[in-house]
Amino acid sequence: MILKGNAWKFGDNIDTDAIIPARYLNTSDPQELAKHVMEDADRDFPSKMKAGDLIVAEANFGCGSSREHAPIAIKASGLQAVVAKSFARIFYRNAFNIGLPIFESEEAPDKISEGDVIEIDADKGVIRNITKGEEYAAKPIPPFMQELISAGGLIEWTKRRLKAS
Repeated sequence: MILKGNAWKFGDNIDTDAIIPARYLNTSDPQELAKHVMEDADRDFPSKMKAGDLIVAEANFGCGSSREHAPIAIKASGLQAVVAKSFARIFYRNAFNIGLPIFESEEAPDKISEGDVIEIDADKGVIRNITKGEEYAAKPIPPFMQELISAGGLIEWTKRRLKAS
């Protein structure tokens, strides 16, 4: 799996309220949530980002509540993936459960600038900064987790497995 897009930068401890503010949690409609993705971290973000872009953040991305709305909002907005130094464990699992690829890298967030074109090779665990001509290591996504992403999340993966048996 190869992903390529423009980077949007965020700092440490981006919590689920910054990803999708609690005032919008009266809906579970992915498209409605997408309209407000990251707006408490950057008010204009939903109008600036484009489908295919990527989020690059520092440590502890997705901390706070365990709501699935946060990764759903990111995925529904058209953002392809999130790269961060680390993720809150519940966000990490929720992301894979809904089919959102996320990548942990200690070095990439420090070296990537907003607007850089990034290419991620999920199989090899390599993040390429096309703009700067640099490469950074990321933890490869295990094959099972890649199956979840390819299927569109845990529910779709399970449906496919049940049909095959």
